[in-house]
Amino acid sequence: MPITRTVLAAAQEHPDRIAIAGPDGSLTYAGLVEDSRRSFAVVDALHRERPVAPAPETGGIPITAISIDSAFHAARIVAGLAGYRAVSATIDPLWPLAHRVRVIVRSGIGVVISDSADLGEALAAEGWRGTVIGFEEFRMREAEAVPADPPTVRDGDEAFLLLFSSGTTSDPKAFLKTRAQYRANFAISSAHLEPRPGVATLAPGPLSYSLTLYALIECLASGGGAHLADVFEPAAIARRVRDERITRVVAVPAVVQALTDAARRERSAFAALELVVTGGANLPASIRAGLAEVLPAVRLISYYGAAEIGFIGDSRAGDGTLIGVYSGIGISVRDESGEPLPDGDVGELWVHAEACSDGYLAGTSTDTLVGPDGWATVHDQARVEVGRLALLGRAGDIAVTGGHKVSLPEVERAFDGMPGLGAVCAVSLPHPRLGAVVALVVESPAPSKDALRAWARKRLAPQFVPRRWYVVPVLSRTAGGKIRRGATAELALAPDAPAVRL
Repeated sequence: MPITRTVLAAAQEHPDRIAIAGPDGSLTYAGLVEDSRRSFAVVDALHRERPVAPAPETGGIPITAISIDSAFHAARIVAGLAGYRAVSATIDPLWPLAHRVRVIVRSGIGVVISDSADLGEALAAEGWRGTVIGFEEFRMREAEAVPADPPTVRDGDEAFLLLFSSGTTSDPKAFLKTRAQYRANFAISSAHLEPRPGVATLAPGPLSYSLTLYALIECLASGGGAHLADVFEPAAIARRVRDERITRVVAVPAVVQALTDAARRERSAFAALELVVTGGANLPASIRAGLAEVLPAVRLISYYGAAEIGFIGDSRAGDGTLIGVYSGIGISVRDESGEPLPDGDVGELWVHAEACSDGYLAGTSTDTLVGPDGWATVHDQARVEVGRLALLGRAGDIAVTGGHKVSLPEVERAFDGMPGLGAVCAVSLPHPRLGAVVALVVESPAPSKDALRAWARKRLAPQFVPRRWYVVPVLSRTAGGKIRRGATAELALAPDAPAVRL
């Protein structure tokens, strides 16, 4: 993993350069190397005290999970273990208890750093024989530990990180990243997303989010500084951007909107900011326009990728749905039988990339990630338009109505910027004649049905215009704030739900 090689080099050449910083503390590169020796010493001792057989896919390397609220401390532990024979996992403490228990047991995680009061008891009830250690106790052991040998650069084939595809609405699917796969991923991101030596990058959000975790990795792999925040607080972020000389921000689209609002109140605090990088295909054009209006010198890159596969491409204009695919990444849009489709047809996106994981851990999923031909899919729906990739969401984001395939995210984007309208969610509802119809569920207060329909007819093809309209007090969301389409459809269908048909 280039992180260790770069960390060791930076510790020699720039020992006082900030490596990781957050509200709970900071570490220089020299400090990170010394800190890692104590972190690994404690983790290694815990695994030896109560060994647990890890998932076979790790090659026998013990797995340590970090499930704490502090992004800074989670980051320093993950970074510290990177230079040793260790696999790290970050588990969101807000996941349902049952999901945390199942992924720990099924992945063979042996040590969990967590302050959850009920996690240890729930794991014991499942027959798990590993160790749950509270964070304060872990820190006390670090302070008392005899430092391990210094970290070293590891072989590329060695497993490095255990990641998860989800964990809020369904059982998480776990997969490993080897160091070679992350080297390939960093080669792509460093060429296009501009992590640079010495650059201060702000990445607010829990380290259990793949976007935040990768921001940490690419900062350390490039010799830059990873500035973390557990939550996004606009006033505090403005001060940090100013005081810590942040020039690059990596954040989800909702945080970009909050950053724009903060800049409207205190524009001078963002004078040094040069670049904002956001993940996910569905970047509302209004967010890009709002940032450009307030901070016209700041560039915005919206990248598309999947944690299992790696970076695939990016968009630098509009709403992020037309993606320029990165050099070296292969794409193929296929039908249900796996046959390639012509440009313009909607199908399942398959990707060929060196950074792709080998597959899901057998203990957590029987789903196939990589096919026999070496191409992989996470079941995103897409079409190719004039050499660019148009993203349409996952399989559940497509409604088939009267023979037409309708992208529900495209329906939602049409309402971006409508005055008086807040959050919306397009859903597919069953219909006896058409098979399904598109419905739009909006949060109150909302414009009238006539206003909504008129807005849609000006911006959407006839088959995309919703046929039903509902208003709810609050849309169903995941712990991370993402709207849950399936649960929203249930709100519209349930007779006793709070959805009101317009």
